Amino acid sequence: MVVHSTETSERSLLRDRNLHIIFGITLMVVMGVASIAPALPAMVRDLGISKLDVAWLITAFSLPGMLLAPFVGVLADRFGRKRILVPSIFLFAIAGTACAFTRDFNILIICRIFQGIGAAAMGSINVTLIGDLYLGRRRVEAMGLNASALSIGAAAYPLIGGALAALAWYYPFYLSLIAIPVGIIVLTKLNNPEPDSREDFKSYLVGAWGYLKNMKVAALFAAGVITFIIVFGAYLTYFAIYMDDAFSASGFTIGVFMSVSALATAVVASQLRRITRRFSEAMLIKASFAIFGLSLILIPFMPSLWLLLIPVLLLGIAQGINLPSILSMAAGLAPTEYRAAFMSINSSMIRLGQTVGPPIVGLFYVYGGPTVAFTVTAGVAFMAAAVGLLAGRFGNIIFGRKKACPRI
Repeated sequence: MVVHSTETSERSLLRDRNLHIIFGITLMVVMGVASIAPALPAMVRDLGISKLDVAWLITAFSLPGMLLAPFVGVLADRFGRKRILVPSIFLFAIAGTACAFTRDFNILIICRIFQGIGAAAMGSINVTLIGDLYLGRRRVEAMGLNASALSIGAAAYPLIGGALAALAWYYPFYLSLIAIPVGIIVLTKLNNPEPDSREDFKSYLVGAWGYLKNMKVAALFAAGVITFIIVFGAYLTYFAIYMDDAFSASGFTIGVFMSVSALATAVVASQLRRITRRFSEAMLIKASFAIFGLSLILIPFMPSLWLLLIPVLLLGIAQGINLPSILSMAAGLAPTEYRAAFMSINSSMIRLGQTVGPPIVGLFYVYGGPTVAFTVTAGVAFMAAAVGLLAGRFGNIIFGRKKACPRI
């Protein structure tokens, strides 16, 4: 029998050791990109690669998650969360550290692929654990706090990575060593419920598919893809390149801007439980895409470096309400025995956005220029907001307003 933290529990989630451990896993996942983003311009120069090639450092990390996450979820449902999670954390640490010891771009890509294999499990099982441990608004609150932890990491890592990259582009990769003590703590201290896997594999697949074949689920998955095309393609990869191209910004300065955005995300996400008392998670997702679009369309028209803080703050706000809302809704749509597979497929869709975002935005950036790249990406964000609003209105007309699951 699975025991959850109940809705009525008065114990602060911020004092929950299990949630602290989940924060540690989350901080390792975000490290994989946020810590090296400020070093990307230096890699272009020192490794002799093109601005289009550099996107593969992000794609190589994200691609394994896109391909492997569904299988990881099935394994975590069948054999338990820890048995899959702990080896993945150690693989992440070893492969990430190996990146610091190579000066060959092709070998660097291979190491990033293996690091991404480790991250594939970490990035889905961490939110699966939240779904397992908490219910109702406490789940929403836990997702928001986890997004805040992610954002604090996303704020700190660019600063740390930028400072390390000022010494040499490969120094940020040494941060991966931190994952080793995190893996040991997960193994020895995490007290999580494990799913009941007594049903045969065929029955398991039939049951999981029953929860997946749902238009609301498809809409959530699509929202994740679009979000991470924006975040990983336009922002973490080519916004850093744009700052270097347009304003000759140093790696440390790029890190400062990314940290400002991440801090805005952390503040907004930490208040998600209060925000959802007034607005549904579905409405917050739609609003976030409109804010994403506004942020992106402003970037190429800012006349000075420091005015870029305006779109950066907007983007941080959008992230703060977007990702935790998507994850909280997804976690509530499947029971414990199928949740890891469900969340892993959602993670795979997110990784799809991470994987295709940098090369797609890169093509527009290299062949059309930054104005085209950011404007096209903004158009995708505005379209997602408009489609979400129209779908919600038609759903109300056809099905009525009293539906069990929130609409996207």
